[in-house]
Amino acid sequence: MKRTRRELLRDAACGLGATAFFSALTRFSRVDAAASGPATDYRALVCIFLFGGNDGNNTVVPYDGYADYGKVRGTALNIPKASLHQVAAPSQGAAFGLHPVLTELASLYGTGQLAVLCNVGTLAAPVTRSQYLAGSERPDSLFSHADQQSQWQSSVVRSLDANALTGWGGRMADAAASLNSGSFPMIVSVSGVPLFATGLHARPLVPGSGLQGFSNSAAGQARLAALRQILADGAQQLVGIASQISTAAIDDSAILNAALAQQSALKTTFPGTSLGRQLLQVAKLLAARTALKLNRQIFFASLGGFDTHTDEVATQQTLLTQVSQAMSAFYAATVELGVAADVTTFTLSDFGRTFQPASGGGTDHAWGSHHFIMGGSVKGGNFYGTYPDIALGGPDDTSNEGRWIPTVSVDEYGATLARWYGVDPASLSRVFPNLGRFAKPDLGFLLP
Repeated sequence: MKRTRRELLRDAACGLGATAFFSALTRFSRVDAAASGPATDYRALVCIFLFGGNDGNNTVVPYDGYADYGKVRGTALNIPKASLHQVAAPSQGAAFGLHPVLTELASLYGTGQLAVLCNVGTLAAPVTRSQYLAGSERPDSLFSHADQQSQWQSSVVRSLDANALTGWGGRMADAAASLNSGSFPMIVSVSGVPLFATGLHARPLVPGSGLQGFSNSAAGQARLAALRQILADGAQQLVGIASQISTAAIDDSAILNAALAQQSALKTTFPGTSLGRQLLQVAKLLAARTALKLNRQIFFASLGGFDTHTDEVATQQTLLTQVSQAMSAFYAATVELGVAADVTTFTLSDFGRTFQPASGGGTDHAWGSHHFIMGGSVKGGNFYGTYPDIALGGPDDTSNEGRWIPTVSVDEYGATLARWYGVDPASLSRVFPNLGRFAKPDLGFLLP
């Protein structure tokens, strides 16, 4: 019996995921990038988003100023000084301590492949404590998880701004589209379809979630037959467009699978954690870069659970252990693949957390925090930006609970990465529309 178009669309949708749709859409919506042609070198950016708001105060601890830290954090939250990984921070003229479980990252810091970016956050413009208290230049919905996650990923702090609908990773891909010689998607997410990876034209490919349900079962074959019937029915305009997009999605999946099948198994051992598995997948995709004809790639991975209102010490210890081990394994894999200097990995998170402890051994939502940048092109072994004055009610506090006012913007952070990636300086204002309000479009933590 002939099936209705509604039934065909329904069954095909079960097998062709939205992520495949979005990745394929890139082929039909490319715009001319500022670059003049395909790049002759290779570079990749790997974003690791720590969902929930990682507590930077216990991630990067003042070592020389430990007494002031311990006095406020108290027995519920302080990390014993003797357990910290002491590191020098020449730019700050002081020593600091990395969280005790960041053993692997401390080692990379010591050998120059890891840097710390201090007190970075969402900003509409540079703002002082007095300006903040007067209500000027505040981002929308500060201290809200959903809003701050969006602002970190979009670099846009006003919800009514049209650019808030796209991410700065996606806009970078828009600007750098012509640096790749093939049509395979520049952005790959191993953690869903994030705003960060969504451009005006670019869309992320999400491996393993694009084409599903086409097994040898009766239901799987029915879905496949439905999809093929839609693709064959190109006479009608809407179905014709769907046919092109769906065919491209199938092609992308086939190209990816074929490219991965050509690669030798990695020798580097990854931890079997959530983030470890994601970064292993990214490493495999890096290995397939030549087969995919990619000179530039952007990846998105994530780890959740950082909303530590209670029991922070134990929870953060578990999560940061996973971060340190997975990032270290990933760096080792880039060395194995010969691309350590060509791959830069960096962290993002909703916001920092209050310096003042909350009840239950936790912390509340705050603002500025500290992040890690890792790779062979990183000018490591140093801090960038300025570590905040950790006095409650001091010049860097929004009130008296230790919500640090950022002194580095997401725009400056992202623009530094984008310039290294190869985005034309003339295009930076399109990728980061608010960049002109800040003093440092290049924070200097990457080699040219």
